[in-house]
Amino acid sequence: MSSWDWQVYCRDTVSGEQVAGCFAAAPDQTYLQWMLHAWGWTITVSLGGLAVALVVGSIIGVLRTLPNSPGWVRFGNAWVEFFRNIPLLVQIFIWYYVVPDLVPGADSVSPTLLVIAGLGLFTSARVAEQLRSGIQTLPKGQRYAGMALGFTTAQYYRYVLLPMAYRIILPPLTSESMNIFKNSAVAFAVSIPELTQFYLQAGEETGAQSEIFLGVLAVYILSAMLVNRVMSFIERRLRVPGMVAPTAGAGGH
Repeated sequence: MSSWDWQVYCRDTVSGEQVAGCFAAAPDQTYLQWMLHAWGWTITVSLGGLAVALVVGSIIGVLRTLPNSPGWVRFGNAWVEFFRNIPLLVQIFIWYYVVPDLVPGADSVSPTLLVIAGLGLFTSARVAEQLRSGIQTLPKGQRYAGMALGFTTAQYYRYVLLPMAYRIILPPLTSESMNIFKNSAVAFAVSIPELTQFYLQAGEETGAQSEIFLGVLAVYILSAMLVNRVMSFIERRLRVPGMVAPTAGAGGH
């Protein structure tokens, strides 16, 4: 077995020569700089997808719990079933190849935005299910108290139900936040220059497949750990004493 060549990260990506300090002067770059640049793309796609998932998932989750609104409930249920039952990679291909042909002007949209949309809407189905479970976990008295105070439906969702429900579902949201970083790897399939794409190209160029793979693996693990620490901090600050996070699909009042 050959020895590990960790100096591969300090090579110039054009000339292949070693660079002191592993950081080349612009416009050149080393493989370490390339990997950090790819990490930036992974973070961009992941955070963008997470933002879409939280906004859309919250809307769909609320629609699925509206009282006396069977039409909106059916729409929300259909949304969840549609996006949850189509593989993520297929959805990315649909957004990247099909949507630009069907929607006027979509062919001028950045591929990155299309991938963010695909990743975010895929995850929105899971967020919607968690929020629905969180709202239905709350006692009926919460809803009745809001109604007794004269709140409209929008007001008691905004001031009573959602603040409690979001706190309850923070643990599963932590898992989804970590998952979206891992799922962002599918962006390589449409040539977004993120970490997996970096591994495929840099590994082929250098021949140091194992070293490049382990470096990328370490960055993914570091990303997941950072997300976990941030979400754990938020969870500790906002935790509702005595309330247990529901599992996705759980029923309730």
